[in-house]
Amino acid sequence: MPSTPQIRAQHVSRRTVLKAGATLLLSVTVPLRANAAQILAVRVWPAEDYTRVTLENDTDLKATHFIVKDPERMVVDIEGLELNPTLKSLVAKIQSNDPYIKQVRVGQNRPNVVRLVFDLKEEVTPQVFTLPPAGNYKHRLIFDLYPVKQADPIAAMIEKGDWSDPAPAPAPAPTPKEQLAELKPDLKAEPREELKNELKTAEAQTKADKQGKMVRMITIALDPGHGGEDPGASGKNGSREKDIVLAIAKRLKAKLEDLPNMRVMLTRDGDYFVPLGTRVEKARKVQADLFVSIHADAFVQPSARGSSVFVLSEKGATSSAARWLADKENLADTIGGVNVKNHDKQLASVLFDLSTTAQINDSMKLGRSVLGEIGGINRLHKGSVEQAGFAVLKAPDIPSILIETAFISNPEEEAKLLDESYQNKLADAIVTGIRRYFAKNPPLAKNRLT
Repeated sequence: MPSTPQIRAQHVSRRTVLKAGATLLLSVTVPLRANAAQILAVRVWPAEDYTRVTLENDTDLKATHFIVKDPERMVVDIEGLELNPTLKSLVAKIQSNDPYIKQVRVGQNRPNVVRLVFDLKEEVTPQVFTLPPAGNYKHRLIFDLYPVKQADPIAAMIEKGDWSDPAPAPAPAPTPKEQLAELKPDLKAEPREELKNELKTAEAQTKADKQGKMVRMITIALDPGHGGEDPGASGKNGSREKDIVLAIAKRLKAKLEDLPNMRVMLTRDGDYFVPLGTRVEKARKVQADLFVSIHADAFVQPSARGSSVFVLSEKGATSSAARWLADKENLADTIGGVNVKNHDKQLASVLFDLSTTAQINDSMKLGRSVLGEIGGINRLHKGSVEQAGFAVLKAPDIPSILIETAFISNPEEEAKLLDESYQNKLADAIVTGIRRYFAKNPPLAKNRLT
């Protein structure tokens, strides 16, 4: 029979083992909890171009997907994930007017695997990829649903009524001889003197009409910066650059289309993200005569103010501020989210290599014309057009400018940018600048702006 000291020693030993076991159990459990993925936010960006679904989370997620036919569905399995209320909220975020998604179903398919089933309205080409933390975002799992049949940009605008060919030329006015032939017999021999004068006037007007007629339409691509996952800069009162520049672009579009023989394409007409290279491609597909990118920047100091106009530089930036701004704007793809595997990595460099001195010279002419008009309604940050390596200005064959309408980080200028009256004045100034440019630089030698 063990003695009392031995019994006490056994009790101590048991407590030590139990304590060690508890410690061991704790050391196994804590890391598992720490590594469990958490969905932080879900966002849906429906647009005619494509619909994007974003799952923001605290770690990198692995997902597999496949398409099921009859009816069209996309099934996504996400590993290392447990269903939570945030992920369930995705169901309510699908809008009835979404072009491609009818509804989504979310469920725990098996332990540590969540399944999403997207019921589709038509056949799609999905792109599923992840993004590392950028800007204010953590890890993101992205689903981009593109239509299988991509619409032709010109045909799509014709269908929406935003794009039309020039009105048919009116029938030519009758010549004086033809008009005389229609007169009564007693006037055929010798028309009255006043009738001769009227016919001469009509003939002169006909010649003037023919000379003033535009042979083809002028096409302008307007590019509202940022959008979707990329909000751009923000103001002290919560305003977002992507919303303001889209509002200005829509006003500008309407005013330009009020002019004869002028049509406009928006690189985005809603709140969704468009990669920088895609913006350039859109302008080139519609054979744009001009490309105007619209922004409203922010600076670390709220005292920064004034409007600016930028064009591409083949060499270095004209100032450190211009270089800083170009670098900042070129981060849009990182923040907005581009599928690197499918993105043409050579696009930007190829466009840059093809950029010609002539294109930059034309861009400078356009920039000076527009800057001069904007200076009439707002203080200029700098009195001359600046240059830097903006990726969005690298169309080799289209005069292109980037307008910084004002500093959204300046409370006074933020208030201006939110004011409809100021937006109208700004749009009017840009329209006048564009008209002045075309008056001196018609798109083709045989054409002129009426």
